[in-house]
Amino acid sequence: MLSLLLTYCAIGSVVGILAGLLGVGGGLIIVPMLIFSFNSQGVPREIIMHLALGTSLASIMFTSISSFMAHHKRGAVHWDIVGTIAPGILTGTFIGSCFASLLSTNILKIFFVLFLYSIAAQLLTNKKPKASRELPGLLGMFATGNVIGFVSSLVGIGGGSLSVPFMIRCNVVVHHAIGTSAAIGMPIALAGTAGYIFSGWNVANLPEYAVGYVYMPALFGIAAVSVLTAPLGVKLAHSLPVDKLKKIFALLVLIFATKMLISLF
Repeated sequence: MLSLLLTYCAIGSVVGILAGLLGVGGGLIIVPMLIFSFNSQGVPREIIMHLALGTSLASIMFTSISSFMAHHKRGAVHWDIVGTIAPGILTGTFIGSCFASLLSTNILKIFFVLFLYSIAAQLLTNKKPKASRELPGLLGMFATGNVIGFVSSLVGIGGGSLSVPFMIRCNVVVHHAIGTSAAIGMPIALAGTAGYIFSGWNVANLPEYAVGYVYMPALFGIAAVSVLTAPLGVKLAHSLPVDKLKKIFALLVLIFATKMLISLF
């Protein structure tokens, strides 16, 4: 158990830095690492993906707090945007997490791999959305929140890779879009965790210490360290060549995606 906790603490340190530094969902790293860890633990294959997604979203609750508080201190969180998009986020994420319980591990893996490849392509090409519109009204924000929440719940992320491009298109400054997306990660994490616990409550073959589809030892290890390293990532974001680092991260994402794809055959 000690070695497992140390592994999860190591994952948490990386996740916290990336969440603050790049504004990408920590789930892009958490989910693949949890899958590899659960495989080594002998977790039944049919629930591995669900357990990884649920645990990832639960850990993002803690990463999100640390990250958005650090951004808030720099005045980079638009709380008006968070408030208007949160209802849709909560609805879409909860529905998505319950829907995920109806899908097989292979289907969820395929969706996750495709999502990883799309994110890697976006990072490698450095294709940035053009600021071409204003933020939509309440109905538009509710619909957008539902889409972001639903997709995020199926890939176990805090939504940064979806909400940041959306806000940039709507004329929100890049650093403010990253800071605001960190705050949006909280309702995604809350609703997603609730959905995965609810849908996994009576599932057979869950490992010991799992609450629904949330594995508590992994949650504890990742959360305990990520809250400490997320502020460091925010600080580094204002002093390091983030564009170059994103390309390195994209290569890492490609490796994870390819390894997961191979595991399907």
